[in-house]
Amino acid sequence: MPKPTSTRHLIVVLGDQLNADSSAFTGFDPKRDCVWMAEVHQESTHIWSSKQRIALFISAMRHFAKQLEEAKVPLHYSALEDSDNTQSLDGELLRAIKTLRPQTLIMTAPGDWRVLEKIKGVAKQTNTPIEIREDEYFFSTVRDFAQHRKGRKQIRLEYWYRELRKKHTILMEGDQPVGGEWNYDHDNRSAFSKAGPPPIPAPLRFKPDAISSAVIQLVNQRFADHPGELAPTSEGFGWPVKRADALLVLADFMKNRLPLYGQFQDAMWTNETWLFHAHIASSLNLKLLSAQEVVAAAQIEFTKGRAPITAVEGFIRQILGWREYVRGIYWTQMPSYLEQNALNASAPLPAFFWDGKTTMQCLQQTITQSLSTGYAHHIQRLMVTGLYTLLLGVNPKEVHAWYLSMYVDAVEWVELPNVIGMSQFADGGLMASKPYIATGKYIDRMSNYCKTCIYKPDQSHGKDACPMTTLYWDFLMRHESSMSKNPRMVLQVRNLNRMTDETKQAIQSQAKQHRTALIS
Repeated sequence: MPKPTSTRHLIVVLGDQLNADSSAFTGFDPKRDCVWMAEVHQESTHIWSSKQRIALFISAMRHFAKQLEEAKVPLHYSALEDSDNTQSLDGELLRAIKTLRPQTLIMTAPGDWRVLEKIKGVAKQTNTPIEIREDEYFFSTVRDFAQHRKGRKQIRLEYWYRELRKKHTILMEGDQPVGGEWNYDHDNRSAFSKAGPPPIPAPLRFKPDAISSAVIQLVNQRFADHPGELAPTSEGFGWPVKRADALLVLADFMKNRLPLYGQFQDAMWTNETWLFHAHIASSLNLKLLSAQEVVAAAQIEFTKGRAPITAVEGFIRQILGWREYVRGIYWTQMPSYLEQNALNASAPLPAFFWDGKTTMQCLQQTITQSLSTGYAHHIQRLMVTGLYTLLLGVNPKEVHAWYLSMYVDAVEWVELPNVIGMSQFADGGLMASKPYIATGKYIDRMSNYCKTCIYKPDQSHGKDACPMTTLYWDFLMRHESSMSKNPRMVLQVRNLNRMTDETKQAIQSQAKQHRTALIS
């Protein structure tokens, strides 16, 4: 459909806003309005994005553009390979404004503070009014979260989650939670038996269509030096890139894996990537799915008796609770949140994070999997890669850049708080009440990684010592003063103080050797 000769509204659609019913489209008139979308090199290189992540965003954008064109929606689209593409969001938006001369820019609130500032900057530069509308694919608004924070010394997930449960009548019986408990986390920490996981239904993966195949070829050519692997097969790239496929993935999870999701959500196993997880985070964050329909689907499984309350509540808490919580943290703390470094961590990210070449089996498994699929589940992220960088003392901005680069579901509003606040404790306890630290024995308990590893998780020094265990005690020694003031860390500090000076010195020496080996 031809673009309007005189544009009233230019609808700005970003790569993570691929829903035709978004607030930006309210009042859309195809005779007077036009949609703007742009693929640009800069968005894949401001951090060194993995091939999987780049391919997912571009393919999903192209599928959405095709959907708009089939609906005869006027569209101004910049493809990555266009010869006149400036390769920056602000450059492409500036070009479109000069061509279309819209009276107003309209957009749904973005998920990235940096991108919002770029778009506002172009609007100011061109004297074009801009209207930013609420993202209706969340249960709450940033203003709701800011109001919740008022008068509280601490902000904690549990209270925000309960507030939203009540407000939206989710898993509630009157004013009480179904089953009598708000949280079944204590029932959802099981490891697999020594024999391994029960039969795991294979997740739904999609063979790349013509659009995705072309994108894969483009990414492999233009971003050949970027991390990760990318092949035009369902094993090499099987993510949903359009809403119809995202709905199929959601239905597949509800039917085949949700019943055991809760029990085994923290478990890990060698060469088992997918386990009982949902694999819908990328679809949620691209807005191929809404939070409301995902939660509704899970609640139906419980009311129909097809999934236990422990699994359903645990899953819903991730969507209704955690996802809304980290969004509130992000938008009420930016832009200063990106600079948080409460533990003064300054070590560089180890080089093996980009190729998985390490003798530590837990890290080798998690990083290699991440590079080949663009995916790792939350415990692999928090208690393997995140735990290691926290204990090692890596600069949190480098850790943030790695996670944002690596994962297909990484959009900054959700990734940054998870890294800065939850994983690295770099905000000093704003988001989480304690640093999530453990020895290698935690990983041994929750996986079989240690069974084939050259290191022993119960040893903190000596030739067979597990680096996780060594670095755990070294971390406590380095931060003993601040950790001793944290009520939730008192027991761990007491255990440290039971050690002899000789043992402490041996651990510190081992930790130093480990750090030296990383840069040699």
